[in-house]
Amino acid sequence: MSQLTATILQAQIKWHDPQHNIDHFSELIGGVPDESDLIILPEMWSSGFTMKAHLYHDHDLSALKAMKSWSIEKEALVIGSLIVKEKEQYFNRCFLVKEGSVVAQYDKKHLFGFAGENRFFEPGNQKLIYEYKGFRLCPMICYDLRFPVWCRNVEDYDILIFSANWPDKRIDAWDSLLKSRSIENQSYVLASNCVGEDVWHNHYTGHSAGFGYDGVRLAFLAQQEGLLTVQMNKQEMLAYREALPFLKDRDNFEIRL
Repeated sequence: MSQLTATILQAQIKWHDPQHNIDHFSELIGGVPDESDLIILPEMWSSGFTMKAHLYHDHDLSALKAMKSWSIEKEALVIGSLIVKEKEQYFNRCFLVKEGSVVAQYDKKHLFGFAGENRFFEPGNQKLIYEYKGFRLCPMICYDLRFPVWCRNVEDYDILIFSANWPDKRIDAWDSLLKSRSIENQSYVLASNCVGEDVWHNHYTGHSAGFGYDGVRLAFLAQQEGLLTVQMNKQEMLAYREALPFLKDRDNFEIRL
């Protein structure tokens, strides 16, 4: 399959109210086009980005159940992050859900120390490449975006995906880095962010987006809830890489965990 259609959800998250968010996202999912193969949700979409992992991790089962239901309802791969407790440790975990089952998962590697995330969560230590309908997907979470070595396309992935809660104070960095990741990796970049205000009065203006393998922005939404649809063509991307074979000259990095 050389074409893939993705829908990016940009939604208002009500912090520390998982049931409200599950209900609200369920309504938004109803508007996802039937032709969508892939649905992308924001980071910690059921609770909002919070360090109160001990209070909200137990809602991950209900939220994950909802993701499983949506994957069946829309016949799509659903991607989004939740708080998970495992052996007395907490993880900011991105789930990939298809046909009612978790088919892969990725734990956030770069924890946002500025907000104390590293004091409450354990970091992941492995990138994930998941093959889906002829495309190689690489899911990441929010702060990972700032680290080009970790995001570097050494696996020849086709789509780099970000689930985020990225505040408007640093939204220019978000816009610039998404474009940069697409250019340097010659891959599609899909990013879901939230809108609204959290309990600490940080504001979120969205700027969810889809970028092409050439750095061209294909879809964008700011200030409001909504759905973005991005159509991707792998053969066109491969032809572009062949015409401009910059990835062949990429540096080899040794990542020390």
